Order: sequence, then C-alpha cells, then structure tokens
Amino acid sequence: MRPGRCGPRPTGCVLFAYLLAALFALLFVDAVMRDPRGFRNAVFLGLTLSFLGLGLLVGVSRSSGDGRVLAVVAVGLLPTVGLMALVTFLILNGLTMLRKEGRTVTNLLSLACGVGIIGLVLFLVAAVVARRQVLIGLAAAAVLVVCYLAFLFFCYLSYGFVYRRMPIRRASDFVVVLGAGLMGGRRVSPLLASRLDRARSVYESLDGDNGPLLIVSGGKGSDERLSEAEAMADYLVERGFPADRILKEDQSSTTEENLLFSAALMREMRPEGYRCVVVTNDFHSYRAALIARDLGVPAQVAGSPTAAYFLPSATIREFIAVFVRYWKVNLPICAFLATPALVMLVR
Repeated sequence: MRPGRCGPRPTGCVLFAYLLAALFALLFVDAVMRDPRGFRNAVFLGLTLSFLGLGLLVGVSRSSGDGRVLAVVAVGLLPTVGLMALVTFLILNGLTMLRKEGRTVTNLLSLACGVGIIGLVLFLVAAVVARRQVLIGLAAAAVLVVCYLAFLFFCYLSYGFVYRRMPIRRASDFVVVLGAGLMGGRRVSPLLASRLDRARSVYESLDGDNGPLLIVSGGKGSDERLSEAEAMADYLVERGFPADRILKEDQSSTTEENLLFSAALMREMRPEGYRCVVVTNDFHSYRAALIARDLGVPAQVAGSPTAAYFLPSATIREFIAVFVRYWKVNLPICAFLATPALVMLVR
C-alpha cells in the first residue's frame, strides 16, 4: 500500500503537533533549568503533553484497522465515561470529607465541583434543546472558560507531580517547617506531624556548613493556647530531636508570613547567603514554591504524605489560590475567551 492518508507515513497535522510538542518540551526544560518553581513550567509541560497526545491520537486515527477503531472509541466514549467517573468520584469524596472533616467551605470543594459539572452539563442540554440565543451564548462562554480552567488545572497537577519528585538539594543550611492549626488548641495534628516527620528526614539528609538548623514556623491563632511553633518544637524534642538545632518563628499566620519571617531569621543567621528546604504537605508544596519564588526566598519545597481522602479538596483549594494569585493574567484570558460567545447576547 502506498504511504498516504491512511498509510504509515504521518500526516502534516501529526508532524505539526509533534513539532509543537517538541518546541514546548524545549521551553519546559529551559524554564526548569532557570527556576524549577515558575508556573510557566507547568504551562509548558501541559502544552507539551497536550500536543503530544493530540499527535498520537490523530496518528492512530489515520491508521487502518484496529488503530482507527481505538481512536474512535477514545474520542467518542472515553470523555463521557471519564466525565461520569470524575463526577462520581468528586461527589463521593465530598461526602467523605463532610463525614470525616466537618462542614466547612474548603471541605465542600470536591462536592461542589462534582455538582457544578452536573449543573453545567444540564445547562448545555437545556440551551441546545431550547435553541435560544441567550442560553446558547451563555453556555458557549461557560464552556470556553471551564475548558481554560480545566487546562490550567491539568498543568498544575502535572507539574506538581513532577516538582514533588525532584531530588532534595543536600547543600542547604536550613529546613523550614510551615505550621498548621493545632488540635484542641495545643496538640500537633496528624497533618502537621506528617510535615515534622518529613522535615526531620530531610534535615538528616543535609550536609550544610556547620550543620543545618531547623526552623518551625507558625504563630498563635485566636483559638490556640500556644503558638504552632512552640507545639512543633515540643513534638520534635519529645522524639529526640536536638533542641539546640531548632529555631522558632512564632509570629506568622499565613504561608507568605511563614516564608518572610523565616527568611528574616535565616538572613540574620547567614548574612552572607543561605539555601533552605521548606517542608509542607504534598498538596501544598507547589503553591508554597510559587510563593517562595515570588518573595525571593531561595527555597526548594518538599512535600509530606497526606491522607488520600483529603487530597482532592485540598488540591482544588490550592489550585483556586494559585489562580487567584495570578488573577491579572487569568481574568483577562477568561474575559477574552468568553467575549465572542457573549457578543451573541447583544445581537
């Protein structure tokens, strides 16, 4: 058979997709080499994977026999099945969060996303059935914005997975543990204990000049009897960690303050310059890295394990925080995507 449209030779659109994937892969590698914490790294990786997947899908669809059948099934069936599975998972996870963690706004996120996807699908069906211009315009705008959010979330998840697996820099002078709320106002929670245990293992792997120091960072909340830093230090000392290697930063109440106030302590101890590893939970590690980069703190961020049921809502919350952090870029893009569809409303 002559190579052609259905033969083994890749078509022009397949080659173009692969070339774009290669281009974004090069940009991704260059960006990571410059600074592994940037959000553009996530976007470049997302674009690389998207165009690579597109090239593979189109290539398979151009083949004959089983390959074409597989491509048709992938395009026609997997999105529907995948969406149903995603909605089911989000709703079930949301119910688990409510049962185990209580009714708070953040604990409702996975449930809200599952219900929101169902609502969007029903709205699209209603717009198509009604054939009303206003509904079609609103539905088109909503779909475009949601697609953009889904792509960003894919980028965030993909690069967060990569970032958490980067080797820890051994030549560091400090390990900084970010605080979290205390149980009963005075006891370290399992989530915070996970951070502290991970920080200790990181500390023991370092070989900084004159030995590293460990900074526990967290102030005293209105419902807490002592500062998070004090409780964290007590937890470590009770388990044999040397008290003289612990510094306490007990004024902060946010991740930004954790990093800024800890950075002040590190500059005071190492005015000639320092390097540090920041430890938090895995779902929070990439956002903490983005914040450290924005604040000019020379930190690599390591993550500690988190209960599986807690991850979906926590990850969604972190993504929302990142989206809001870069609102000056994201909101204009959302407006640009929605505008053509919304123009239909005024015609």
